[in-house]
Amino acid sequence: MDAPARRACKDAHMFPIGRSLPSADDLLVLLAVGRSGRFTTAADSLGVNHTTVSRRIASLERALGGRVLVKTSGGWELTALGRRALDAAEHVDGVVRGLVDPDGAPLGGVVRISATDGFSAYIAAPAAVEVRRRHPAVSVELIAATRRASESRSGMDIEVVVGQPSVHRAEAIRLADYCLGLYATRDYLGRHGTPADRTELEAHPLVYFVDSMLRVDDLDLAHTGAGSGVRLPAMAGSVSSTNVFVHVEATRAHAGIGLLPCFMADRHDDLVRVLPDEVTVTLAYWLVARSDTLRRPEVAAVVDAIRAQALARADELRGRAGAAR
Repeated sequence: MDAPARRACKDAHMFPIGRSLPSADDLLVLLAVGRSGRFTTAADSLGVNHTTVSRRIASLERALGGRVLVKTSGGWELTALGRRALDAAEHVDGVVRGLVDPDGAPLGGVVRISATDGFSAYIAAPAAVEVRRRHPAVSVELIAATRRASESRSGMDIEVVVGQPSVHRAEAIRLADYCLGLYATRDYLGRHGTPADRTELEAHPLVYFVDSMLRVDDLDLAHTGAGSGVRLPAMAGSVSSTNVFVHVEATRAHAGIGLLPCFMADRHDDLVRVLPDEVTVTLAYWLVARSDTLRRPEVAAVVDAIRAQALARADELRGRAGAAR
């Protein structure tokens, strides 16, 4: 018996007696579920039905002697055993892809991103286009949402949130700082007067998020000033929305003074910065993803493109273009 055969026999005896070796097919099914967080999505990507996915996962758990997935409110989350199995699944997937294209299979698959409205439009979307230009087989799904980083991250490969997140079993990467400032139209200021200082802001309505539905601490602090040192006086609400594009357009429609991202407001010549020397709130975008997700080549390509786009737009994000105008 040659050395590889002897080694294989030795390794086989190390596996618990009475338990079958995990199937490579079962591992690949786990890989699909781990990436999407959902059986139905994994089934669609594999071209099988939901029942087959469930049966494969059960088979893998019998072989490994423990649970690899647990159900959460956001989908299916990997257990500690599941994360170890996912590492093996990624190796299997890499070997299979290498057989198809020994020189390196082209990147493919779907990368799903959750990000705020403004970031999605001005940073993530151009980054996705650049990834698609380099890797046409990669699809990028952008889900616009302003929220905290989720605990499970099931169903999302990448999350971009405002403010440093507290995360477990995931990596948090600071992308860029950006600023909020007060803006109004020339027409509005001509009819209602331009505030000379912060105290005069009380006479003006504010365009901002719906207070009762705001779930991002840093954005709430930006309004109250508790975290930024720039405390705004109590301002009556005007048009409020969960969507920052609505803030911009309502301000452009003369609804009041909007607390807007500078990189969005400075694009519009009809908006004037109000009290720029007194009211500038600096916040930060953070990217959150699981370590195993970041190891996927297509995800890494998207993350690199997002970071490059954020770096290229750093001055704009910090509002320097508007200050110089």
